Amino acid sequence: MNAPVKIDMPSDLSQLSDADLKKLELKIARKYSDNSPAFMICWAFGNLAFWLALWPLVIFDVIPLWLGFVLSTISLALVYLPTHDAQHDIIARPGQKLRWLNELIGHATTWMIVYPFNVLRVTHMDHHRHTNDPELDPDITSHADGPWQAIWRIIQERQPGAKRTGDYLASLERAGRKDLILLAILYKLGFVAVLCALAWSGFALEAFFLWWLPYHVAITYVIFFLSWAPHSPGMEVGRYKDTKAWKSMVGNLGSMGMQYHVVHHLHPYIPLYKTPAAYREMRPILEARGCELGGR
Repeated sequence: MNAPVKIDMPSDLSQLSDADLKKLELKIARKYSDNSPAFMICWAFGNLAFWLALWPLVIFDVIPLWLGFVLSTISLALVYLPTHDAQHDIIARPGQKLRWLNELIGHATTWMIVYPFNVLRVTHMDHHRHTNDPELDPDITSHADGPWQAIWRIIQERQPGAKRTGDYLASLERAGRKDLILLAILYKLGFVAVLCALAWSGFALEAFFLWWLPYHVAITYVIFFLSWAPHSPGMEVGRYKDTKAWKSMVGNLGSMGMQYHVVHHLHPYIPLYKTPAAYREMRPILEARGCELGGR
């Protein structure tokens, strides 16, 4: 695939009107909107095959249980991003030829992290519509003043009766998708049933170290980097104020591509793997807009 042709940028953006800045920003964003689904196909189904393969590898002592736990945690943390692109219809929009593939990628792996794809889609779209709104953003509970407080809050919000659960339920109700509440419950019950069946069959340690514990570590990691890091602390409500670019100690790969999250919120149709290039070209405009860029 040929790299997009770089758009000429005026040397002094302060001379441009708001309308001209917007036009230039959109011109850059649209360069990066075309998607080749091969990347996400390999990511989604390659990762699924890898995680499933860990079970016989551990059960038949090909690899030790501790290594299986580490690899399973990494694999489960990587589940979310292909479904995230599918939530935004990036692989294919309604009516397009590959729409079935977009939906397949969305549905085929979210069971690994015990969430129905459509629940993630509805609540995530609500997050985009109401980013940082204390009443309407379903991800607001991950906000915190620092990373350790954020991790503790993310763990607390998975306890029974947590506000995050209520916020997700409210989001589904606002969207007219109360039917998804039962589906979400069935996913959780199915998760518990499989764990219990494995334990009853003599694979309790495998169930614990290959799914239950990796699931909780991975979900904490995902929420930390996708929700807390790009939106906290002190981010405001507003198109150019509700998220940021930032520099992670673990780099862009370690933070799952979220260092350039500001581009995603401004132009969510850009595939995840193209956001770094889009950001680098768009940065002067984002600076002119007053975005928080955190040294990126």
